[in-house]
Amino acid sequence: MRMRIGCRLRYRLTQPTPLIAILNVHGSRSGDLERKDHLTTSPDVPLAGYYDGFGNWCTRMIAPAGEFTLSCDGILRDTGQRDPIAHDAAQFKVEDLPSETLVYLLGSRYCDTDLLSNQAWNLFEHTASGWPRVQAICDFVHDYVSFDYMKADATRTASMTLSVRHGVCRDFAHLAIAFCRCMNIPARYCTGYLSEIGQKEPETPDDFAAWVEVFLGGAWQVFDPRNNTRRIGRVLIARGRDAADVPLTQTFGPVDLTDFEVWTREIAPQACWEPS
Repeated sequence: MRMRIGCRLRYRLTQPTPLIAILNVHGSRSGDLERKDHLTTSPDVPLAGYYDGFGNWCTRMIAPAGEFTLSCDGILRDTGQRDPIAHDAAQFKVEDLPSETLVYLLGSRYCDTDLLSNQAWNLFEHTASGWPRVQAICDFVHDYVSFDYMKADATRTASMTLSVRHGVCRDFAHLAIAFCRCMNIPARYCTGYLSEIGQKEPETPDDFAAWVEVFLGGAWQVFDPRNNTRRIGRVLIARGRDAADVPLTQTFGPVDLTDFEVWTREIAPQACWEPS
């Protein structure tokens, strides 16, 4: 399956402003790119790239005053298969976990495990460990929290989501991550493209999505508490402890986002790539 993926973000700035963008497909999927999703800007500015501490590709620049646009547009080959299932994936004892996973057991900016530990054990202590326990957590979050795009809040933590019972995909992810960590299951936050391929006609325009990876059975497994179903065309951009580690753009000064567009479209096998 071939997918055209990309985004366009338009800003208005009152002064030159340093900016970091995390918008390119993650290195683990870069080999699937038939047409590289190079980051471009309008007007053109010098770009410098680096890998952050979580292995995400970041691009630095200074955005000029006035109108400024960031764009990516590429073609990616995907298996066309739904997210894999591993019902027998077991949970490791903490003492047996690889050292590099331990950071994903700790509380973080949006995953306030210290406030949720008792609740997590009350809810999930008697569930079967491993995959069934993580699925139980995702089932709870999916059913307990209502999705409301108009109630997005960039400061909302996992415990706040549990209290108000509404949020957007990042809030679903943060709450599921926090519960997993409370139950001694390493969990990390992912952001990227999620197509509507295989779904009913979407009710809203394409957008970026947040989901969860948990360490079970010696590997990182995908779970999606917002949709709570195995999906087709999930394309990772970045991962970290929570959304604070992987903002799409980080600006170091006041800016206004004036337009935002994302596309994830299946294209014909022989279709040519054409710039937007």
